[in-house]
Amino acid sequence: MALYGPIIVTERLILRPPAPEDFDAWADFSADPETMRFLGGAQPRSSAWRSFCGMAGAWHIAGFAMFSLIERVSGRWIGRVGPWQPEGWPGSEVGWGVARAFAGKGYAREAAIASMDYAVDTLGWEDVIHTIDPENIASIALAKRLGSVNRGPTRLPPPYEDAPVDAWGQTAVEWRAQRARLKL
Repeated sequence: MALYGPIIVTERLILRPPAPEDFDAWADFSADPETMRFLGGAQPRSSAWRSFCGMAGAWHIAGFAMFSLIERVSGRWIGRVGPWQPEGWPGSEVGWGVARAFAGKGYAREAAIASMDYAVDTLGWEDVIHTIDPENIASIALAKRLGSVNRGPTRLPPPYEDAPVDAWGQTAVEWRAQRARLKL
């Protein structure tokens, strides 16, 4: 199957647009209450299908969306990371979510660095945010490691308008100044 979008290869990952063979792992990811705690809540398979198709469709409509993360060694789908800005979003976001079995291994960081580079260098974004629940300690730690700062509370569009989130972020100029220290 042809993919609509880039393929980025890092030391341990392949970042590419979602493909049909990713759906079962996406659905498992979406059904896990712990993984989805700060990502809108666990979803049944039918809702996961709609979010999966929405992400894939964003590549065609907007020209970007989150990448499927594929572990190079195993070929397994392990999460989604990358640029995201659906209608009504509070800014141009690089977001991340890694399946629980792969959390804590540095995959989100590796993919977020590649995604920040893509957002700034290829998409031309002048500012990048990460919308993070104030209780999501792991994502806050990653945002800080990327050099982002908490800009304060923001609001997501419906149906997430009541979710507490802060906008962490940095400008493209700030990212370019510090990214060399972050390279793996």
